[in-house]
Amino acid sequence: MRIQAAVLEAMGRPRPYAQSRPLVVQPLELAPPGPGEVLVRIRAAGLCHSDLSVINGERPRPTPMALGHEAAGEVEAVGDGVDDLVPGDHVVLVFVPSCGHCVPCAQGRPALCEPAARANAAGTLLSGARRLARGDDALHHHLGCSAFAEYATVSRRSLVRIDDDLPFVHAALFGCAVLTGVGAVVNTAKVRVGASTAIVGLGGVGLAALLGAHAAGARQIVAVDLSPQKLEMARALGATHTFDASKDDCVDAIRAVTDGGVDHAFEFAGSVRAFDTAYRITRRGGTTVTAGLPPPAASYALPIVNLVAEERTVKGSYVGTCVPTRDLPRYVDLFRQGRLPVDRLLTGTLRLHDINAAFDRLHDGTAVRQVIVFD
Repeated sequence: MRIQAAVLEAMGRPRPYAQSRPLVVQPLELAPPGPGEVLVRIRAAGLCHSDLSVINGERPRPTPMALGHEAAGEVEAVGDGVDDLVPGDHVVLVFVPSCGHCVPCAQGRPALCEPAARANAAGTLLSGARRLARGDDALHHHLGCSAFAEYATVSRRSLVRIDDDLPFVHAALFGCAVLTGVGAVVNTAKVRVGASTAIVGLGGVGLAALLGAHAAGARQIVAVDLSPQKLEMARALGATHTFDASKDDCVDAIRAVTDGGVDHAFEFAGSVRAFDTAYRITRRGGTTVTAGLPPPAASYALPIVNLVAEERTVKGSYVGTCVPTRDLPRYVDLFRQGRLPVDRLLTGTLRLHDINAAFDRLHDGTAVRQVIVFD
């Protein structure tokens, strides 16, 4: 079938993107689903920093590539062997499919699925196939989704079915921002009632983590960012303290108000400076969690003596250490109960053809989560 999709021809075009137009909305041929695959009509797709990091070249991916990985839609058709979804079902796309058979999957850690990691790096579906083409040339898939498009053919293992009364514009956010942010709090760090927490980097994922810390019953929720607008939003969402990361005394001020540091500090900005802040505001015996994705060459010199003498823990968190089929429905239930107000992360909707200007807003920090809506 013929579809419209946003294609990245090459990484690293200069800003503003509204002028350089790194993403070109163009017609592509989309093949029907093969065995174990599903054709999804995309109804809403969120813009995430993970997309931006491909556009600017910080996270190299093979090009040309049809971008987009945070989305929700409706099943249009299923391939052979798919017997638990039918046309009309509503689904959320998950950007790490799980094979169910490799060692991490068998250990209950599908975010670390080894075949999925290879497929995502190669720009294919989990099967190794590519279902997008422009003329005689196959195009690469972004994280098995390529959701900035009217339709997508994806692996069944990239989908979680949801109830059909959840608005698509909200459902899309659960596939990345919510799974990653809330999961980092409740799965990776296992924040308990009464704990003290800090969120460094208040993008969509960071603010979702703030919601997760609030829902988990954290006693202190310290929000740290460069943007006054995001700090104001953090206060509205439940932050007990907010700090401007550009201030020279930021770390000392946080340590003072938290009596030596927080139990759990989370870094979501994807920068070494942000991680350094998170590490330095973690208390003795505490845990620093990083879910940001800096450029591959970024590194940080850990003071080993602190790890030992202070019994510090540093943990990475990918897709919130989630089991999507378990966690996503739970988070949706919390949303319905008003305990996880994911809808408040939404700062605007747009049409597919306006995508480049929207990425300028994401880069500038003037938007948290923007969602492309498809009629």
